[in-house]
Amino acid sequence: MLLAYRLVRLIETHSDELAAGLLEKLRQCPQTCSYGDVPAEEFRQRVQETYQHLGEWLLGKTESDIERRYVEIGARRCGQGVQFSQLVCALSLVKEHLIEFLKREAIVDKPVEVLGELEVLQLLEQFFDRAVYYAALGYERAYVARAATAVHHK
Repeated sequence: MLLAYRLVRLIETHSDELAAGLLEKLRQCPQTCSYGDVPAEEFRQRVQETYQHLGEWLLGKTESDIERRYVEIGARRCGQGVQFSQLVCALSLVKEHLIEFLKREAIVDKPVEVLGELEVLQLLEQFFDRAVYYAALGYERAYVARAATAVHHK
């Protein structure tokens, strides 16, 4: 567990640079072109907050905390005109960017350290699986609400 904590702290310490690097990936990725309408600073700040407090998100936050945060993100992206598939792609990029960082920065020499790294990867997978689900839920709710509003205005 000590190595897992060190890896999470490594991510939290580098949250600014990780968020900036991710924003660049998002801009270059053809599967996230509809994010052009999302203010870059808003996206960077949201990601940086998640990275900076990753330990809390992985170990301290409840299911309802994750639900609240990511339902709101999904609804916001729907309102900003981000395509649903691109929302999912962006969340995948957030996770992949973290895993790439850990592969580059985490030096694992002993079998017990491999187990610690696997533990962190498993926690990341679980967290991002939930984040994608709740973001999709928020997106769907916003989409249905927008469609219902459009019908009432006709």
